[in-house]
Amino acid sequence: MSETCILVTGGAGYIGAQMALALADAGYRPILLDDFSTGHRRTPPGLPVIEGDIADAGVVDTLLAAHRPAGILHFAAFSQAGQSVREPALYYQRNVVRSLALLDAVRRAPAMPAFVFSSTAAVYGEPRAVPIPEDHPCRPVNPYGATKLAVEGALAAYGDAYGLRWAALRYFNAAGADPQGRAGECHDPETHLIPLALQAAASGTPLTLFGRDYDTPDGTCLRDYVHVADLCRAHLLALEALLRGEPVGAVNLGGGEGRSVLEVIAAVERATGLPVPVQDGPRRPGDPARLVADVARARGILGWEPALSDLDTMIRHAWAWERKRRGPA
Repeated sequence: MSETCILVTGGAGYIGAQMALALADAGYRPILLDDFSTGHRRTPPGLPVIEGDIADAGVVDTLLAAHRPAGILHFAAFSQAGQSVREPALYYQRNVVRSLALLDAVRRAPAMPAFVFSSTAAVYGEPRAVPIPEDHPCRPVNPYGATKLAVEGALAAYGDAYGLRWAALRYFNAAGADPQGRAGECHDPETHLIPLALQAAASGTPLTLFGRDYDTPDGTCLRDYVHVADLCRAHLLALEALLRGEPVGAVNLGGGEGRSVLEVIAAVERATGLPVPVQDGPRRPGDPARLVADVARARGILGWEPALSDLDTMIRHAWAWERKRRGPA
């Protein structure tokens, strides 16, 4: 297995870097490809990183011919829903056009690698049923979700026409950090609740609560959080299923449980021993009250369980990473 190469696009990002570590831990040989438009140059040591664009045929064709990866784990994308509404052209160019260029390079490769795509629960839009199963209607409410759904459609069509072996893993809310402290979340600007709450606890700068009047037990939105290490394990299971010739298709990845904004804040206060100052803000347009994954399919076809996705564990790992990233006080 040590000679089995796996290409990780977007490998300098939050989930991509963690995935590369998981591959190395499992005995694979990961190669990271990133253009560093959002990724960080301080990737974990020992991971080979190639700087380049997934749409650059010269770079990708050379890489695929030289290393002959058995699989590609495709994380390279922009992922901010609000930004996608303001700049849809950027998202269609980055997420769809570049992904199609990568898929055409896959078709030209000496041996077509298996393809695992980083998708999102944003493909569903406003939920009609909670928890959300994979056969729920897909009606995304922002260009981010629409671009991810477009790539899923391309994967299915390429599978039918060209024999591409593919999986599309629909994340709910990725959270936490590498349990060994080798990688974690570091966005600029940060938009995710858990790191924002940790930063509010550390700095004393208030965290904004976007609405307290939702139809939920405490009035704040419920979201499904899944540990980044659990996500990576699911990618590895999906990749290995494809390499065995088993179909995967679209699969939800979540903790299978909704946790409210106030529950997250309370857990952050437990982990840090610090208060999280808050200020009230208006609801954000398009924020559903509840988003929770039905993960029965992931359990059934991948044998996957969200083993680390309880809230306290995710926040404990995220807090350890936040302190390491910031250095001594």
